[in-house]
Amino acid sequence: MKTYRKTPGDIVFTIFNTLFLGFILLVTLYPFWYICVGSVSSVAHIFKQGLLFWPDQFSTAAYEYVLKNPRIPRAFMNSLFITIVGTAISMILTTMGAYVLSKPYLPGRKAMTLFVVITMLFGGGLIPFYLTVRELHLIDTIWALIIPYALSTYNMIIMRNFLQAIPKSLEESAQVDGARHFRILLQIYMPLSMPVIATVTLFYAVGYWNSFFPAIIFLNKTTYQPIQIILREVLLQSRPEVLQFQDSASAQLQENIKMSLVVITVFPIVVIYPFLQKYFVKGVLVGSVKG
Repeated sequence: MKTYRKTPGDIVFTIFNTLFLGFILLVTLYPFWYICVGSVSSVAHIFKQGLLFWPDQFSTAAYEYVLKNPRIPRAFMNSLFITIVGTAISMILTTMGAYVLSKPYLPGRKAMTLFVVITMLFGGGLIPFYLTVRELHLIDTIWALIIPYALSTYNMIIMRNFLQAIPKSLEESAQVDGARHFRILLQIYMPLSMPVIATVTLFYAVGYWNSFFPAIIFLNKTTYQPIQIILREVLLQSRPEVLQFQDSASAQLQENIKMSLVVITVFPIVVIYPFLQKYFVKGVLVGSVKG
C-alpha cells in the first residue's frame, strides 16, 4: 500500500490549522467557562482577576440560594414543560405536514406549498397576532407560549425535502401489503428520517427553551413565566432585586447568583446537544439541498 508523504507545506498547514482551530475553540468555550468558574468563586476574586481560570474558594452558596428561591424552580419547571410539550406538539404537526406535502400526487400540492411559504415572507404584525391569541383565550396561560408557535414553516420544509428523497418504491411496496398512510409514516418514513427528526427536534427545543418575548407579551402574571424572563430581568435590565434578597449575605452574592442563574439556564441544552449533534449536519444538508 502506497503511503502519502507529507510535504513541508502540508506540515505547516496542519500546524497552522491546529493552532487556529484551537484558538477558535478557546474563544468559544472560555466565556462559558468564565461563568462556571465565577459562579463558584468569591466576589473579590471575580473583580480582582481579569481572566478566571480556576475558583479561589470553591463555594456553592449561589446555587443553594438560587434553588431555595421559590421563583427560580417554578420558572425552571415552566420552561421544562414548555420545551417538552411544545417540542412534542411541534414535531407531530411538522412531521404530518411534511409527509403530506412530500406527496407529488396530492391534489393542490403546489398551491398548499405556496400558501405555507408565503407565511415565511409576510406576517400580520404583532397587534393582530396578539388579538388572535386573546380571542383564543390563551392570555395568561402557559399555552400562549406553545400553541401560537407550534409549527415552523422552515422546519417543515426541511423535513419535507428530506422525505421526498426517500425512495417511493418503499411506500409502494407497503401499499401493496395493505399499509395505510399512518402506518407507512410510522414504520417506514420515520425510522429512515432520524437525522432530520433529530435536527428539527433540536431546532424546536432550543427555540422553546430560549424564548422569552412571548412571555413578555402574553403573560401578566408570574405564575407561568419561564426562567428566561428572570434571567433577562437580572442580566439585561440589571434588576437583581427580582430575586428578593432577604439578607446581607445573599446580597453580597449578587454576581455569583447571576452567573449561577446563567449556568442553570444553559445547562439543559448543553446536555442534550451532544446526543443529537451526530445527526445535525446530515439532517440539515439532506433536508436543504433537494428542493
